[in-house]
Amino acid sequence: MTRWKVLLEIARTHLLTRMKSTTTASLGVTFGIGAYITLVSFMTGLNRMLDDLILNQTPHIHLYNEIEPSEQQPVTLYLEPESAFHVVHSVKPRQSQKKIHNAYPILQYLKEDPAVKGATPQLRAQIFYLSGSIELGGNLTGIDIMEEVRLSNIRDYIIEGTPEALDNNESGILLGAGLARKMSLSTGDRIQVSTVKGAVFPLKIVGLYQSGIADIDNVQGFAGLKTVQRILGEPRNYITDINVKLLNINKAPAMALQLKRLFKVKATDINEANAQFETGSDIRNLITYSVSVTLLIVAGFGIYNILNMLIYEKMKDIAILKATGFSGGDVQFIFISQAIIIGLAGGILGLLLGFMLSRFIDGIAFETEALPTITTYPINYNPWFYIIGLSFALLSTFIAGFLPADKARKIDPVKIIRGS
Repeated sequence: MTRWKVLLEIARTHLLTRMKSTTTASLGVTFGIGAYITLVSFMTGLNRMLDDLILNQTPHIHLYNEIEPSEQQPVTLYLEPESAFHVVHSVKPRQSQKKIHNAYPILQYLKEDPAVKGATPQLRAQIFYLSGSIELGGNLTGIDIMEEVRLSNIRDYIIEGTPEALDNNESGILLGAGLARKMSLSTGDRIQVSTVKGAVFPLKIVGLYQSGIADIDNVQGFAGLKTVQRILGEPRNYITDINVKLLNINKAPAMALQLKRLFKVKATDINEANAQFETGSDIRNLITYSVSVTLLIVAGFGIYNILNMLIYEKMKDIAILKATGFSGGDVQFIFISQAIIIGLAGGILGLLLGFMLSRFIDGIAFETEALPTITTYPINYNPWFYIIGLSFALLSTFIAGFLPADKARKIDPVKIIRGS
C-alpha cells in the first residue's frame, strides 16, 4: 500500500511541477467533453423533436380498405382457349366499400391483445368547409378524442380549446389552424360543412389544431366519431380506419402482416409509412455521433502529445527513479496515473461545462408557428451521455498515456546518466 502511495505522490509532483502542461492537457479534455455533451444533447433533442412531430401523429399500424384494381379480370377467367394471350386496356378499380367490415369486433380483438396498447376507430370524409362566401375543400376526421389523447400527444397540438370541449359537444369541431386563418375564424365561431352529396351541417369551433405541417393544418378538421357518422348519414358501425398503438413499436411490421391476413384489410406499419423519414433520422444521428466522437479523439491526441513531451522532459527523473530501485512497471504506472488524473479532472469539468452550455441553449427562446408547443430549443438530458463522456475521457487519456508510459518503462537509466 505504501509503495502505491509513493508512486501516486510522484505522479502528483510531476503534474504540479509542470502545471502549464497539466492545465493545457486538462483543458483539452474539458473542452472536448464539453463540446461532446453540448452537441449530442442538442442534436439528439432536435432529432427527438422532429421524430415526435412525425411519428407521434402516425399510428404504429394503420388498418383501412385500399381502392385498387382486381388482380384477376373477367377475361382471365375464360379458360378457352387456354393458349390465348389476353390484353386488357384501361383497367378500372373494382367497386369496394371504404368502411372496414366488422370494425368493432376487430377493435375488441385488438384491445384484448396483450401486445396492443390501444386501438382507436376513425372515420375520414372528404367535405367542403363553408363560411360566408368562402368554400374550401378539406378533410373531416371522426375520432374518439379522449382515446386519442390517451394514446397520442394530440393534446400538445391543440393551441386553443381542450379535448374535453370536443368530447362534450356533439356538434363541435377542432379546426386546423391554417384553415381557420384562411376563413377568419376562431374558437367559438360557427362553420358549416357540406358533404359531396350536398348536405350541409353547422358545427361550432371548440378548438384549433396545429400539427406543424401546413398541408395538414390547411385542410384538416376533427369531430366526434358519432358526429361525422351523422353528417355522412352512415350507421354507427361505419368506420373507415383503425389506428393501433403497440407497447413495442418493433413488433409493428410482423403484426401488420398478421392483421392483414386475418381480417383481409390493408395494414400499413409505421416503418413502411415513414421509410424516408426514418432514413433521414438515422443519417442525422450518424452525423451527430460521428462528430461527437471525433471531438473526443482529437482531445485524446492532444493529451498524447503533451504526455510524450513530458516524458522527454523527465528523462533524468526517470533514470534516477530506475537507478534508485523503481522498476519499469513502476515508472509506467506513474505516467499512466498522470494521464488518468488529467482525464478524470478534465472529464468532470467537461461534464459541468457541457451541462451549463446545454442549460443555456435550453433557455433560448425558439418560436415558430409550425411548432406552437415548443418555446425553447430542445435539449436531451440523457444521463447516458454523461456516463459515456466521462468513460471516454478516462479511456482516451489511458490510451494516450499508455504509449508514452510504455516508452518510459523501456528507458535505460545508464544511457541517460552517461549522456548527461
